[in-house]
Amino acid sequence: MLNRIIKTSLNNRVAVIAAAALLLLAGSITLLRMEVDIFPDLNAPTVVIMTEAPGLAPEEVEQLVTYPIETAVNGASGVRRVRSSSATGFSVVWAEFNWDTDVYRARQTISEKLSNMASQLPPEANAPILGPQSSILGEMMIISLTSESGATTMEQLRTIADRTIAPRLMALGGISQVAVIGGEVKQFQILLSPEKMKYHNVSLQEVMDAAEGMNANAAGGVIYDYGNEYIIKGSVNTNRIDELSEAVVRSNGSETIVLADIADIRVGAESPKLGAASEKTIPAVLITITKQPGAGTISLTEKIDSEIAEIASTLSDDINISTNIFRQADFIDNSISNLQQSLFEGALMVIIVLFFFLMNARTTVISVIALPLSIIITVLILNLMGMTINTMSLGGIAIAIGSLVDDAIVDVENVYKHLRANRLLPDGQRRPVISVVYDASREVRMPIFNSSLIIIASFMPLFFLSGIEGRMLIPLGVSFIVALIASTIVALTLTPVLCTYLLGGEKALHANKEPWAARTLRRWYDKGLAWSLSHKRALLSGTAVLFAGALCISFTLGRGFLPNFNEGSFTINVSTLPGISLEESDNIGREAEKLIMSVPEIKTVARKTGRAELDEHSLGVNVSEIEAPYVLKDRSRNEVAEELRHKLSSIPGASIEIGQPISHRIDAMLSGTEAQIAIKVFGSDLDRLHSIGMQIKDNISDIEGIADVNVEQQIGRPQLEIKPRRMMLAKYGITMPQLVKFIDVALSGQTVSQVYEKGLPYALVVKFQDSDKSTLEAIDNIMIDSNQGPIPLSYVAEVKSTHGPNTVNRENVNRRIVISANTAGRDLRGVVNDIRRNIAESVELPEGYYITYGGQFENEAAASRTLALTSLIALLLILFLLYSEFRNWTESGIILLNMPLAMIGGIIMLRITTGELNIPAIIGFISLLGITTRNGMLLISRYNMLKKENIGTDRRIRQGSSDRLLPIIMTALTSALALVPLALRGSEPGNEIQSPMAIVILGGLITSTILNLFVVPAVY
Repeated sequence: MLNRIIKTSLNNRVAVIAAAALLLLAGSITLLRMEVDIFPDLNAPTVVIMTEAPGLAPEEVEQLVTYPIETAVNGASGVRRVRSSSATGFSVVWAEFNWDTDVYRARQTISEKLSNMASQLPPEANAPILGPQSSILGEMMIISLTSESGATTMEQLRTIADRTIAPRLMALGGISQVAVIGGEVKQFQILLSPEKMKYHNVSLQEVMDAAEGMNANAAGGVIYDYGNEYIIKGSVNTNRIDELSEAVVRSNGSETIVLADIADIRVGAESPKLGAASEKTIPAVLITITKQPGAGTISLTEKIDSEIAEIASTLSDDINISTNIFRQADFIDNSISNLQQSLFEGALMVIIVLFFFLMNARTTVISVIALPLSIIITVLILNLMGMTINTMSLGGIAIAIGSLVDDAIVDVENVYKHLRANRLLPDGQRRPVISVVYDASREVRMPIFNSSLIIIASFMPLFFLSGIEGRMLIPLGVSFIVALIASTIVALTLTPVLCTYLLGGEKALHANKEPWAARTLRRWYDKGLAWSLSHKRALLSGTAVLFAGALCISFTLGRGFLPNFNEGSFTINVSTLPGISLEESDNIGREAEKLIMSVPEIKTVARKTGRAELDEHSLGVNVSEIEAPYVLKDRSRNEVAEELRHKLSSIPGASIEIGQPISHRIDAMLSGTEAQIAIKVFGSDLDRLHSIGMQIKDNISDIEGIADVNVEQQIGRPQLEIKPRRMMLAKYGITMPQLVKFIDVALSGQTVSQVYEKGLPYALVVKFQDSDKSTLEAIDNIMIDSNQGPIPLSYVAEVKSTHGPNTVNRENVNRRIVISANTAGRDLRGVVNDIRRNIAESVELPEGYYITYGGQFENEAAASRTLALTSLIALLLILFLLYSEFRNWTESGIILLNMPLAMIGGIIMLRITTGELNIPAIIGFISLLGITTRNGMLLISRYNMLKKENIGTDRRIRQGSSDRLLPIIMTALTSALALVPLALRGSEPGNEIQSPMAIVILGGLITSTILNLFVVPAVY
């Protein structure tokens, strides 16, 4: 079939060239129109269920709200883990599905479960709602609003964010959520005065009867008059404070009491505040934008920038809008740019190598044309498959770029050699150019085609990866394989056609001898080969020692999951003890900002303290999350991070955790915590869990290479508890619902209506003045209505100071606490092994308590097991492919010698550079299984051809090795040198994952090529 394809292409040369030109044009247009993103879709199918339960303490939220929801969703089909967090008045449940679950089906499943259990929730709880159709990795941008002069108030800034910016951004399409934090939420307030109510003898029930629905318009139906239809409406709604103040509470003919007589009506800020924000220590409003799955980050960012610029032009000059705090698009731009540069530099090295060895511009052009055409075909196929251009798909092409010309190199070199030999024949004996090209292409086609199949087979283990590593790396394998297939198609069709046009003339074959570089290399090689054949035992023994040494070195390599990304920004968490006020936590966060800004590499900082309304980041007011973009100068990222840790450690009582925005979110998807290592302790008693957590923290803090050790702040915080005196309630005729409603309204506040301004609704809230509930004594003396008139609350209830948990976190329906940590300057697996050993030796758990370990290392271990098993299967497949080509088990085994030869260089190169064996590096070793067999196949296939000509073994080896020297060296050099840019710039954005693969393949190609040229002939 392959021979038929070559013959058909040669018989239709014009059509083949026209098709290639059309492909280049179509591919270029497609490339410009394709979406660009940083990663393939990594959004785990997680459904977030958020429920507000105003007034309920964390333990009450856990028991009454969280537990019923967890129980309902825990048995849903496809659910792999259920996590929850119960805080004051708020419950968040994360239902994490298997990675292959369709997110829409997952949401439908959860919706059905929630509809069936809605009646189990207490009346205090609002209806559960589903979070945005995205994951935290979809958070693509943070925008800040500040007013440095203070001319625009924080209330006005928040109103602009909530009422102007957020709706307009949501209307753009592709955005799933806009979360706003900071500033003051505007509301209209009726602040009751207990003293005035007592003076006028007005009960709370009278106030609520008068206030509920007091600002709602009325519908009067329709009347018809003289053929006209009139809609009747009662325009009751007003936003004027003086008109609201005149609402009647009670009128008995002689006396009329209005709201102004017993309350202060005003515009104020919603209380209590859930969070605060700042930028460069200046109070700010922060807007976090989350995109929908499948939306293009780059194009969506451009739309957002355009919309924000238009909005900014309508605002006062005092308002500053910053969009440079966190922009995922910047990391994408840098990553794609770096990969494109690596592609370009790799291609340039390929061209230099080809011209240096061939010393012929025409042969170089024919070989190089395979590069852009293979890439364009790859882009077209990826687009048809629905894939995007991202760092993984581009990385696959970048790694394959040296291999894309291999087929063409071997073909062109053989064609050139045969055409030159044909030209040296007498005129009457010369064959037609097309015939020579056909025979030369056919001669090398099968070994090259089979070697491509073997390379594809070596990448098969990658497709068995699951979880986030599979989502990231499978597109890399797809693009590599598609590019390789594309290059094979080009070599079968276009390369022979171009050879007939560019090499068929007299000028193309003007040289009667090989280029100087090829002749010199062949002369040195012939001498070296002669020595190795006469010293086979020494050669093979030395190779065996090298391999044994490499294996020993491999045991010294550290283990990791994925390389650290260089995102250009830090995400820093500063946690203080629960129970601290938002104001004090805000001050500590501002102090942290000042320390961070003192580091010269930091460009800006923006901080969130607490959480936004209905935000799945269920952070307490004691936690600040700071984004700090940086530009590295004379120091590395690790050195800057160490300085930050040192400076922030001066904040008393604060726990510090330093990560990066995307890495931070990936960790959260993996283990539910925003750190590389998560030690989870499960048990029933929160105090005991915290005690065990602190013991573990003390035990592991001194382990070499560990950093940012933190215990989840799941501890007691001060509370005021109001317990009814039931006998006294009966004496004063106060029912339990009346007491509950009194506590809700007096202390928390209750929304009774809406006030509209410029068509936008604001809550109208009734509550007691803050001065009447600021202390325990004040709450004791709040007047409650009874059958004997207003009496102090202390008559019918006990108000006492106590303590309770600030939050209750659970996983799979069990309470748990997490001890989190990162690594610094040491491999992940080594740190985890030390942690396990220390805990096993020093921490004794009570009955019913147990520990699990989660984080990146867990995925690394699972992925390593998968790759190890599937690699054995791939190895067997490669062996059978070799046997199908040569029909000889011995020859197939000789070719497989290239694999251990390649491992020598890969291990040594890895030890010299990163010193860590991670998942991309393992995939590099697996890909070497296929790449390095090509050279062995070229040698053995040439030996077999000479054997058919009845040439003796010694001469066969010498001549065959010499004949294949140039294509072997050129293919190896092009494949290796094309990887040099990726290997050298592994710390740059976009190159992090491909770099370990490039390092391993580069080292493996060096040793396998050199040793293949001597060891394989000696063994043969």
